[in-house]
Amino acid sequence: MKGNDKTILICSNYAWTIYNFRMSLIKRLKKEGYKVVVLTQFDGYESIVAKQVDLIKPLFISRKGINPFIDFLTILDLIRNFIILKPSLLLLFTIKPVIYGSIASKFVKVKAIVMITGLGTAFISDNWITKVVKSMYRFALSSVSVVFFQNVDDKNLFLSNKLIVSKSCRLTPGSGVDLDKFLMTHLPVKNDMTFILIGRMLRDKGVREFIDAARKIKLKYTNVRFQLLGPLGVENRTAISNQEIDDWQKEGIIKYMGETDDVIPFIRNASCVVLPSYREGTSRVLLEAAAMGRPIITTNVTGCREIVEHGSNGFLCNPRDYLDLSNKIELMLKTPYQSRKIMGINGRKKIENEFNQDIVCDLYIDAIEN
Repeated sequence: MKGNDKTILICSNYAWTIYNFRMSLIKRLKKEGYKVVVLTQFDGYESIVAKQVDLIKPLFISRKGINPFIDFLTILDLIRNFIILKPSLLLLFTIKPVIYGSIASKFVKVKAIVMITGLGTAFISDNWITKVVKSMYRFALSSVSVVFFQNVDDKNLFLSNKLIVSKSCRLTPGSGVDLDKFLMTHLPVKNDMTFILIGRMLRDKGVREFIDAARKIKLKYTNVRFQLLGPLGVENRTAISNQEIDDWQKEGIIKYMGETDDVIPFIRNASCVVLPSYREGTSRVLLEAAAMGRPIITTNVTGCREIVEHGSNGFLCNPRDYLDLSNKIELMLKTPYQSRKIMGINGRKKIENEFNQDIVCDLYIDAIEN
């Protein structure tokens, strides 16, 4: 892209995701001389994002499931904005912007690069919604220039279902981690160990398995704390209710820490970060935890196992299995401090070598310029 052809439009489902996952890419694009326009749903973070980009515009989009009428209006809004803003290239992130943005790009004949950041709940179980979403992906991605996947399993799933052609596929190590922001910190030296789950409060994140495991561990150990950190009231059919959180707190199993824009102090104070998710793209919170030198317990599933080498920087457990999760938590409790400290060091090295955000930015710049 040269001369006047240097306007890139970035589209994601809402401004929070831009702020948390795309700012390093935006800064790199600006450094390379590109004009950056953002199209996203406003949620309070748009003013922060606006300071780093040339223009930010609101997008009409619903975060809930498929609604043909509302989603058709989203496609029309995308087409309208593409015509008005006249971008030379689209960078599309998150499920609906990827699908509907790619469909809209066909009408205005603008090239698109997309990233499959995760497959969402539709791919966890096989039902009619899964079939609909697959059909939509197949049509939407038929004309995109490049499709980035965050793990090999997702790429192979798309290829085996003939949703994409192999020549368009590329791999990226998640969204990358800012190693200057998520610094290596000392593992807490305490008699009481803290295990924290960070993420949206969804069943698909393994929240209930975490609760059941915590309940079992607390029957045997008194020197252990369990915490939940992340947004409640998420628009998702697997959302955990406020009442469930209140009940678990009254029972004394966990402490709900609320939600935050800054996970660093919570990771710093944790002895171990736990994510019993059913499936991820590449878990950002596990990358950040490993970068800060925290041992990890997570499930042996796509998007999680790529970050943890069992016994080296944490432990892998079986998905949807609170008994195995509790066994791994007990194993971590019995692991000597120095061994857990070495786990943290190994995790940091892995992130430095494989998941540095500069690697992701380089891959995008290469795709854009070629």
